[in-house]
Amino acid sequence: MIYSDKQYSISTDQLSKLRDALAAMKVRPTDQTRLKEIEAAAIKSQIASVEAELTHYELLKAGEITFAKSHSLESLPSVLVQARIASGLSQTDLAEKLGMKPQQIQRYEASEYMGASLNRLVEVSRALNVHTTGLFEAGDESKGAIFSWDNVDDIVWKQLPAREMARRGWFDLPRRADVFALARDYFMRAAGPQFATAYHRKKMHGSSAPNEYALLAWQARILERARKVVETHDPPEFELDDRWLPDLIALTRRADGPRQAQNLLLSKGIVLIVEKHLSGTYLDGAAMLDDKDRPVIAVTLRFDRLDNFWFVLFHELGHVFLHLPRGLRYDFFDEEKTSGDDVVEREADKFSLDCLIPEAKWDECLSRFALSEEAVQIDAKNIGIDPSIIAGRIRKELNDFTILTNLVGQGRVSNQFEDDNDELV
Repeated sequence: MIYSDKQYSISTDQLSKLRDALAAMKVRPTDQTRLKEIEAAAIKSQIASVEAELTHYELLKAGEITFAKSHSLESLPSVLVQARIASGLSQTDLAEKLGMKPQQIQRYEASEYMGASLNRLVEVSRALNVHTTGLFEAGDESKGAIFSWDNVDDIVWKQLPAREMARRGWFDLPRRADVFALARDYFMRAAGPQFATAYHRKKMHGSSAPNEYALLAWQARILERARKVVETHDPPEFELDDRWLPDLIALTRRADGPRQAQNLLLSKGIVLIVEKHLSGTYLDGAAMLDDKDRPVIAVTLRFDRLDNFWFVLFHELGHVFLHLPRGLRYDFFDEEKTSGDDVVEREADKFSLDCLIPEAKWDECLSRFALSEEAVQIDAKNIGIDPSIIAGRIRKELNDFTILTNLVGQGRVSNQFEDDNDELV
C-alpha cells in the first residue's frame, strides 16, 4: 500500500520503468520465445499491481472513497492508513494533531502499528473518526464505498443473508442443517476464496452504504450463473474493441432489445446476467471480472424500465472498457440514481451518455424544452434510439420523475428474462 505522496512519486517512477522494460522486450529479438513470454507476463503483473495501488491512493486522497470497512481487529491498521489519506491528512498532519513526531507515525504505518498500545490505537482512531466497530465515515456526503477483506478467514459467515439465499434456491437446505455453513460452502463453490480478499476490492457507488455481506453473496450468485453460461455457450475471448457498440445501440429500437443485447454481448465475450438484488444492497448494476478475467455485467432491474436498463447497461460497459482492463482490482457495484464527484463513476456515466446520445445530438433535441411525448418521439427517430432513453435522460436531468411516464418503458424488461431468473417474474 502507498502511504504518502513521496511513496506515490516513487511508485510512479517504478511504473514508468516497468512500462519501458515491457516496451523494450517487444522490440528485442530473441529465439527464446517461451522465456520471453514468461518474463513479459511477470512484468505485466507488476505493472497491474503498481497501477492498482496508485489508483487506490488517488481515490483515497481525492475523497472519492468516503469510507472503508474493517471486519477484524487485525484489519484496523490498514483502515487507519486509508482513513488518514481519505481525510486529506499527511503523516505530518496526523502527528501534529496527536502531538507526536512525524517519524513515529511513519514507523507506526510502516510496521502496521506493531507495538502500538491499545490506548494509542484508540487515540489515532478517534483522531481519524474511525470506529473500532468497523466503520470509517468522512462526513455526511458519502457517495461511495470500498469493501475488502484481507483474506477469506476474515469473513464472518454468520453475517451472510443465508436464509434469503436458501429461500431463493441458491442451495438446498435440509432439515436441521447449519444454514450458515451451507451459505459459506455455496460462496466458496460459486465464487471462490479470492473474491473475499483485497485482490477483489468491491467499489460501491451509491447514496447509502449497502450490507457488505449481501453484496458478497449476490456477487457469488452472479459468478455462479456466469460460469454456467460460459460452460454452455463457450463464448469467444473478450477484446478491447468497441466498434460493435453501434450494433448494440441499434437494438434499443427493438421490442426485444434487452434480450438481444444479452446475446450480442455474449458473442463479444461479455456475460450479462439479470439477477434481483438482495435486501440491503440498493443495486442497479455491477461489472467485474470472473476467475478467468472475462468481463461479467449484472443488472438487477430494481427499476423495471427500458430507460434504466439501457443507462445501467452502458454505464457498466463503461467500466468494462475503461476500468477493468487497467488492473485496478475493483469489482464495481452501482446505484443508477447516484451522482457525485467520483472520477471513475463520472467516466462511466460519460461513456454511457456519449454512446446513447452523443452530446452534439443532445444539444439538438427540442424535447428537452418542449417536454412533450411527440417531441421525444421525433428526437428519438432522428438519433436512432428508443424514446425511453431520451425520456429517461430528461427526467433525470430535471429531477422530475412525474413527466413522460408513458415513454420510459415501464415493465418491458423483466419479462424478457423470465426464463433466466424466476424471481424477476
